[in-house]
Amino acid sequence: MGNGLSEQTPILSGISPFQALHIVILGLDCAGKTTVLYRLQFNEFVNTVPTKGFNTEKIKVPLGNSKSVTIHFWDVGGQEKLRPLWKSYTRCTDGIVFVVDSVDAERMEEAKTELYKITKISENQGVPVLVVANKQDLRNSLSLAEIEKMLALNDLSSSTPWHLQPTCAIIGDGLREGIEKLYEMIIKRRKMLRQQKKKR
Repeated sequence: MGNGLSEQTPILSGISPFQALHIVILGLDCAGKTTVLYRLQFNEFVNTVPTKGFNTEKIKVPLGNSKSVTIHFWDVGGQEKLRPLWKSYTRCTDGIVFVVDSVDAERMEEAKTELYKITKISENQGVPVLVVANKQDLRNSLSLAEIEKMLALNDLSSSTPWHLQPTCAIIGDGLREGIEKLYEMIIKRRKMLRQQKKKR
């Protein structure tokens, strides 16, 4: 499990059309991770079942400025027994997509704990995080301000860039914008790392 992680784009190189970004999709079970993955791949709703291990897809994602980027997504199961495996999938990752269920206020604390755990791993210091507030189309969904507060996003390490994106994965609302934000954060981080390397 986790083979192929070593074939990642070196973090300090530019992105050529032949290199794929490596992005991991995490979150509690039933948050909508696999729905996010297949909405990005097929641009349609795919009925999913709980992920027992992981799904992986290489997807060409169009960006706003008429170019596209190839992203190798790893969608890892969110059941409690699978969460210790998350860190294996985040090794050498370019970005993390963390999906939360906007309706499930009761589990927001649990989601926060897992988000903090994964961003505190030394290898993940500085890795950009896109927090996907899924199911925003439902009437009893929490507002972005409530989710930001409940996940204590402003208390994440100052080295962790993050963006909170409202989405409805079933119809795809907000997903493309979120991925564009994540891409921007990844490029910004690469430039910064390149500059730091030059200064040494």
